[in-house]
Amino acid sequence: MHDTEFHQPDFPYSSPGSGRGIGAGGLPVTLSIFADRAHLRAVMRDDAQAAGLKIATFASLADLSGGAARPLGDVVMVDCPQVDAEAFAALALLDLHAARCDVRLIVSTSVEALDDVFSCMDQSAPVLLVDPSRAERVIALGQVLAGFGQNRLRELSDDDRLMLLRLSDQVGQIAGKIERLAPDVSQVKDGGDSAFRFASQSYGSGSIADEIGALQKGRRYAARPPLPDARLVRKIIRQRQQRVRHFDPGLFADPAWDMLLDLTAARVEHKRVSVTSLCIASGVPPTTALRWIGQMVEAGLFARVCDDSDRRRAFIELTDRAADAMARYFAERE
Repeated sequence: MHDTEFHQPDFPYSSPGSGRGIGAGGLPVTLSIFADRAHLRAVMRDDAQAAGLKIATFASLADLSGGAARPLGDVVMVDCPQVDAEAFAALALLDLHAARCDVRLIVSTSVEALDDVFSCMDQSAPVLLVDPSRAERVIALGQVLAGFGQNRLRELSDDDRLMLLRLSDQVGQIAGKIERLAPDVSQVKDGGDSAFRFASQSYGSGSIADEIGALQKGRRYAARPPLPDARLVRKIIRQRQQRVRHFDPGLFADPAWDMLLDLTAARVEHKRVSVTSLCIASGVPPTTALRWIGQMVEAGLFARVCDDSDRRRAFIELTDRAADAMARYFAERE
């Protein structure tokens, strides 16, 4: 790779109303694929073509900033299992351009490189996958395409619209299966703003969901009680983790709560939590954890915090709203 900036002539992104790309004159949805592993590129291409997408770019990761004139599609899929300085710069620039030009990104990486990828892609809200299976990539593609919205769907050709609706329906069916397997995790249907809604579950004598909901509706309380002793929270976390020694871990999957506990303890301890560490604390696969983290950020419960001294690091922490709710929840347990 060359450590150079993207230039508009080199990467002519489509933009709304420009007469190119999605929705312009019924043109098909276009996809760009960048991956160094040839076999993986081929698999990604085959799956995209099977879904009816037009491949705008099919190249190695090095070509992402290699200076060749390549148009980027409406959706860009990137596989970056390792991040060096050049890859970091290329991903950061891609992230910036995607945010400016309404390009949807799907980026797969490894556990080892997750923190680096997460820290350099903070503008476009990409879908991040960690060591994904082929099925997980297809599901992510369907979710991204379904997210274009009805206004943009109406601009598509009949064939493209049917393709997107089929993918959306498949994703909905998968979500339904997940919901039946884990009743405490419900997905919003019928065009909800969030991919998840947090079920109103009571823990002990209080309800964290009710407390958060009240705060989100703008209610004001007196000064909040202090957060609990970190040792108590860590003890609860250990007890929750010990259950998997005796039962199927899937019986207790509750990533939102496990991450709230971990971040609560870290806040009391004045420690920073990386996205990789939080994924581990969630007790679910990293790709699933990343989806939850994204929803918790959208819900105003988690905040992404960049390291001012190192651009290649970013952390997740509780918002004041979430800290208030956690403090009140633990106070009601006593």
